[in-house]
Amino acid sequence: MKKISSFFVVLVLSAFLFVGCEKSAENKKSEKTKQEKSTKVKVGFIYVGPVGDGGWTYAQDIARKKLEKERGVETIYRESVPEGPEVKDVVRNMVDQGCNLIIAGSFGYIDYIEEASKEFPNIKFSHCSGYKQTENMANHFGRMYEPRYLSGIVAGMKTKTDNIGYVAAFEIPEVIRGINAFTLGVKSVNPKAKVHVRWTHTWYDPAKEKEAAKALLDEKCDIIAQHQDTAGPQQAAEERGVWSIGYNSDMKFMAPKAYMTAPIWDWSSYYISQVDAIKNGTWKTHSFWGGMKDGVVTLAPLTENAPEGAKSKVDEIKDKIISGELFVFQGPIKDQSGKLRVKENVKMTDKELKEINWFVEGVVGDLKSN
Repeated sequence: MKKISSFFVVLVLSAFLFVGCEKSAENKKSEKTKQEKSTKVKVGFIYVGPVGDGGWTYAQDIARKKLEKERGVETIYRESVPEGPEVKDVVRNMVDQGCNLIIAGSFGYIDYIEEASKEFPNIKFSHCSGYKQTENMANHFGRMYEPRYLSGIVAGMKTKTDNIGYVAAFEIPEVIRGINAFTLGVKSVNPKAKVHVRWTHTWYDPAKEKEAAKALLDEKCDIIAQHQDTAGPQQAAEERGVWSIGYNSDMKFMAPKAYMTAPIWDWSSYYISQVDAIKNGTWKTHSFWGGMKDGVVTLAPLTENAPEGAKSKVDEIKDKIISGELFVFQGPIKDQSGKLRVKENVKMTDKELKEINWFVEGVVGDLKSN
């Protein structure tokens, strides 16, 4: 009788243990499912230009597609969104569609994205080329001045007239910094050369960009560089039978007879890092400014139009920049007037670079304010 009772007790306890383990497994499975649901990421991209611009927006959209392929996340985008209050309506629409990460791709969105981040505290935002942060709004950009310097070396080695044209959008630090880096690169191999700047006051206007390039060519420039979103300046150079340096993406197919190279973007590694951080629950607001060593910026392969010896020179300097042996904005650096702005062996700080409002020696052109 005792044996039967003992067997019965063991049987009952085993049943309870089995049920308990089964419930525990179910609970863990349920928790895992909830976690997977809560960390599912859908990303909305807001573009200032059309995805087919061949430049700024095109480069961002290529990275969006890489993100989809690498991480299998769902993405949506809106193109040609003006830098005005309507961007907040685009954000609201993306939130309604289930986006929990929104990447805003132009400087002029800055104030509206900041406001949107406060309106939607549970949504993560990252604003490109800006400087503002909130608890759920980061900013990201790249040290484009590094490949700009390299492209200046190519231009400085190629020019025959010692006059290089530069079609530029707006008088803001990002653009000024790029012009200065390009000019420093030019003068590192050709101290006599000048860089002539023409402003368009637009990011995207192919016709206006092309006309600005033509005006520079009329001033005896034999190379055209740019800080614009389209290939208009490249096409102007090709039509005149001179050379060009592109921007944003590899533009070799748009002006094959003129194009030599371009400083280009690859945002995919940054986009992937943001999705991973949200999935892992580790996302925090931040200010990202990556360089060539991070893979965010680089110089496109040189074409056969580039001067002899340029590739070996570019490779040498690129390695020095990545290793830290060479810093683009290390003194002595003088401004247009000949005033010493950066003393010998002194490096400009990130703060100074992000606020720069003066041209280096060798630039021909005016700024609204100095």
